[in-house]
Amino acid sequence: METKAVAKYIRISPQKARLVADVVRGMDVETAITTLRFMPKKGARILRKVIESAVANADQMETIDIDTLYVKSIEINGGPSLKRFRPRAMGRATGIIKRTSHITVVVDEAS
Repeated sequence: METKAVAKYIRISPQKARLVADVVRGMDVETAITTLRFMPKKGARILRKVIESAVANADQMETIDIDTLYVKSIEINGGPSLKRFRPRAMGRATGIIKRTSHITVVVDEAS
């Protein structure tokens, strides 16, 4: 039985978050959380919270043994972008795109 957790509108670019997600995809939950705790990236802290939320969702069901959970899939999609301007030389301005992400984590029992 699988459970999932979703975090929307997270202020990290999807490309940077996917770098962290590729490391822990397929791991058992305890190893994934430990790995993310010591990884020096911003996405590691965010992804660890979403995985812990998925484990807490699984803990609410009596039929699931949380000791046998593993990260079945992590999906990181782009959210809406914030468009800002930065002043440049000689009175010009250039655009800056501040990207957001939607993160979905699915955990499942190892069979």
